[in-house]
Amino acid sequence: MSHKAIEFFFDVGSPTAYLAFTQLPAIAKGAGANIVWRPMLLGGVFKATGNQSPVTVPAKGEWMGGDLQRWAQRYLVPFQHNPFFPINTLTLMRGATGIQMRQPERLNGYLRAVFKAMWAMPVNMGDPEVMATTLADAGFDPTELMALASDPEVKAQLVATTEEAVRRGVFGAPSFFVGGELFFGQDRLEFVREALG
Repeated sequence: MSHKAIEFFFDVGSPTAYLAFTQLPAIAKGAGANIVWRPMLLGGVFKATGNQSPVTVPAKGEWMGGDLQRWAQRYLVPFQHNPFFPINTLTLMRGATGIQMRQPERLNGYLRAVFKAMWAMPVNMGDPEVMATTLADAGFDPTELMALASDPEVKAQLVATTEEAVRRGVFGAPSFFVGGELFFGQDRLEFVREALG
């Protein structure tokens, strides 16, 4: 792994991964670095590490709602709490993995559409009809995506990436590696920037 690369382990179900997604391209560009997209299943990471979502602690969940708004304002990006949270993102993350494997040039567009639907619009991307409409509006064929999400190779790749993340010390999303060093949380992006420097 070249020093000038940011590995980005993420799940679209994480609002902080969305915030990181909005900032990473500019950080990478400024440092002359590549982003290595690593779609993983956050539920699998939680299960393997014994971690859980901050919203399982009511006081922390309530505080985090305000904190996410503060960061969105700082970044000048739209953000709304998704009333359907938590959403099962298995199909969406298989979709991301499948597109990365078969149509890598379309991955960014897919992630933009899904993150926007999850954290800017926000809609229930756990509902198959809503998901299909959202993806179709973004120029993706929902039938093709469902076929990708059902592909055994795609399923195996998502499992492998999730297991690799855990093996390398990841316990939540978003997580970043620069030159083998792990950074956790979108509020650590300044450290990511420094590590690239």
